[in-house]
Amino acid sequence: MRRIMRNRLAASIAVLFAILGVVLGFSSVTFAQTGEQSGTTNAPVAVPALPHDLSGVWMQYPRNDLPGGLGMDAVNEKFRPPFTSWGQAAFDGTSPLIGPRAVPGKENDPVLRCNPTGPPRLLTLPNPFEIVQIPGRVLMFFEEYHVWRTIWTDGRSLPKNPTPSWLGYSVGKWEGDTFVVDTIGFNDKVWADPLGNPRSEKTHLTERFRRLDHDTLELTITIDDPKSYTKPWVNPPKLHKLEPNWEFGEWFCILDEDLAYDKTVRKPAGDAPPPQ
Repeated sequence: MRRIMRNRLAASIAVLFAILGVVLGFSSVTFAQTGEQSGTTNAPVAVPALPHDLSGVWMQYPRNDLPGGLGMDAVNEKFRPPFTSWGQAAFDGTSPLIGPRAVPGKENDPVLRCNPTGPPRLLTLPNPFEIVQIPGRVLMFFEEYHVWRTIWTDGRSLPKNPTPSWLGYSVGKWEGDTFVVDTIGFNDKVWADPLGNPRSEKTHLTERFRRLDHDTLELTITIDDPKSYTKPWVNPPKLHKLEPNWEFGEWFCILDEDLAYDKTVRKPAGDAPPPQ
């Protein structure tokens, strides 16, 4: 009888130690897992660098030097170098729609004739543009006039003697986190900005796009036009905001509508009032 009791006691003790071992083992694993999770939570999380992705609809921030003003300083006249004699004559012949040189009813901005526009002026207007990246090309779509341009990224070089055009010929490449676009082959029928500064067929335009964070794009424009300016026109960086919900509207230049506006609004605004 005693022997049976001793055997049962020994078996019970063995079962107890087995259960205790399982519990302790489980607890140690749980502690280790908890410790690993706690360490992971407390460790600093590395923020990955932004990929070479400029996709999205972008809208300029307001002018830095004019609170509440339009975002038209991607090409900033304050940093314009001196004119050459040709550039001065071309500038003197312009009468813009805006700015201190505007004369109501006397404006001769090429857009009033529904002429196509192009960079760098396209990049200065306070209207959104969309960047779409596909293999070998970057496409830029502009809401104003529904203009689009191609930037080649397949490794080709700029052509030696491109035919002068409104948009020019553009190639782009990545330099670190900056997308650099070089454009030549412009005609001289488009102003460099809405203020009447010239853009000749000798212009070499350089754009530098850099995505500072998910919602902010920086653009720096350099205009190297030796026919118009005595040295390159280097502009400060211009910030743009991502607009994921923006949908482009129809914006076309209709010559009949422009002529009607000229007749009823623009030109009468420059006429002297009738004598009393």
